Amino acid sequence: MSESSQSSAPKPQSAAQDALVRRLIDVVAMPGSRIPPQDRAMAGDILLDMLLHVTDRERYLCASRLAVCRDAPRRILRYLAQCSFTVARPLLEESDAFDACDLVEIVQNGTAEHRSVIARRRNLCVSVTASLVQVGEPHIVREVLANRNAPLSEATFDRLIALSREEPSLCPVLAERIELRASHAMAMFWWADSATRRKILTRHASERSEMIAICRDVFEMAAAEGWSDPVSRKALQLIERRQRNRGAIERSPYDSLEGAVTAAAASGIDGELVQEIGYLAGIKPVTAAKILSDPGGEGLAVLCKSTGLKREYVRMMWTALRRPIEDAPGELNPVFANVAETYEVLSVAKAQTTLRYWNWSLSSAYSPGGLRQAQDMGTPANEEMEYSTSQRTARLVFGN
Repeated sequence: MSESSQSSAPKPQSAAQDALVRRLIDVVAMPGSRIPPQDRAMAGDILLDMLLHVTDRERYLCASRLAVCRDAPRRILRYLAQCSFTVARPLLEESDAFDACDLVEIVQNGTAEHRSVIARRRNLCVSVTASLVQVGEPHIVREVLANRNAPLSEATFDRLIALSREEPSLCPVLAERIELRASHAMAMFWWADSATRRKILTRHASERSEMIAICRDVFEMAAAEGWSDPVSRKALQLIERRQRNRGAIERSPYDSLEGAVTAAAASGIDGELVQEIGYLAGIKPVTAAKILSDPGGEGLAVLCKSTGLKREYVRMMWTALRRPIEDAPGELNPVFANVAETYEVLSVAKAQTTLRYWNWSLSSAYSPGGLRQAQDMGTPANEEMEYSTSQRTARLVFGN
């Protein structure tokens, strides 16, 4: 409800009108043991009609009285909760009478002040938090995320991860929520700050040992079929234990991944060497390019740890990228120091899972040509684009 319409509302015309409003508020606020529900409903209808023609003083009086009355007519409560914030505040802060539909209506029709109070309420449900996030106001989103009594649905969390791409300050708070899934974390990694990245790498990467054990015989089946099925091949690439690409090593002009890194450190890295390092490491060129162009460098630590490169090769990779290792003699550059520390704290298994997940989601699931063709033809999104975790991650990282 607009402030202008309330300020233009006429003042009480008489003492009788003022007295009648107060008497009706008394009736509506009575406990259920003292008044039949039919009488309360009739009094509520009359009171609501009068509230439309009085000032905020009377509306505030009514809202304050009804804030602790669970049996008050809901239509009155919804009306008052959408009045000016001064009027609505007692109800939004204290009343337990609103259901989820009421709160969603207030979120949609109220002001940012209304939404801020609702975001801090206890025992919100996922439909209300979804409505608050849908509005897209960053400060309201932060209120929701800070409220541990505000659960978030998976669909809402998907929206929040997408929003964090434009508002990276949300990343540390999102990383603390129990709803955060590995797929969310691995996508958010690329625009998160270094502290959040470290948390993602240490908390949300799995070791996939059970999947490897259970699917061991499937690898043999797929190999016997010549890896002809693209669906199973794509999935097994994520589960497989071995990281380096033996076939690429046999075809490479370098004798090993270490040899390629040494050459890059000596002459600098270019597009051809990026591709070669990617092939030797068992990842696609687009994944290698994303990792090696990332200014933070934590992805480079993941690449080195997962492929078995020793710590001296972390330095070589950093040198190949023409980034400083020391700011002064004996004083490590802070960015490189963070990369080196990330390398040390990561386990090989978690680093491999992280690298494989990136490769699975950023390359094998991402086809720019296919997406462009679908957009040009105006065809609706298919099930894979709508539901696939890898497709969603690719679109988040690379954009639509």
